[in-house]
Amino acid sequence: MPVSPNATAEITAFNWVPPFAHGLVRDLRVRWACEEIGLPYRVRLLDARLPKPAGYVKEQPFEQVPSFRDGALQLFESGAILLHLGENDERLLPRDPLARSRATAWLISALNSVEPAVQNLASIDLFHSGEEWARLRRPGAVEFVQQKLSRVSAWLGEREWLEDRFTVGDLMMVTVLRNLRHTDLLAGFPNLVALQNRAESRPAFQAALAAQIADFEG
Repeated sequence: MPVSPNATAEITAFNWVPPFAHGLVRDLRVRWACEEIGLPYRVRLLDARLPKPAGYVKEQPFEQVPSFRDGALQLFESGAILLHLGENDERLLPRDPLARSRATAWLISALNSVEPAVQNLASIDLFHSGEEWARLRRPGAVEFVQQKLSRVSAWLGEREWLEDRFTVGDLMMVTVLRNLRHTDLLAGFPNLVALQNRAESRPAFQAALAAQIADFEG
């Protein structure tokens, strides 16, 4: 198992989040990628309920998780970290230039085209439920999510993965789709449900999820 206190690669994560966020915090993406390629990593836990440690803003300008370091390399933003890991291992990013570019495009589309709509709905449902403005805004937010899902679903069709094989594009997209688990919206797109199930059945995902959950205090 790649989690190792002696590893050179280090990922920051939280030691506590509310139960609704278990398995959704973005360090899961980096843990999963490391598990896929067998890269040992250690975890530096931060307390989400307290101010960040002095100097953390120099590692992560927005004081979020994850940040990633390995020797002289220091990165923030989960997408950038995944692309870095993929640059060094074709199990995440194909060596063929065309396939590599397509995988990169899907990773970016998950972050730029799909995640904002999903996160907007999650914010309404999880942080503002019961507020009048949220009640009025929710139908439009749901429609926007459905529009994004329909585009991904139409592309996926009967494919197993978004392109010819599993890549960081699928990894990122699935972690975004998981943020809809408090709704039944994904059920309207059976091929996306199947995509998520395939990805979540991968041993690397299971190991990453277990490691993240184990780090949360009661």
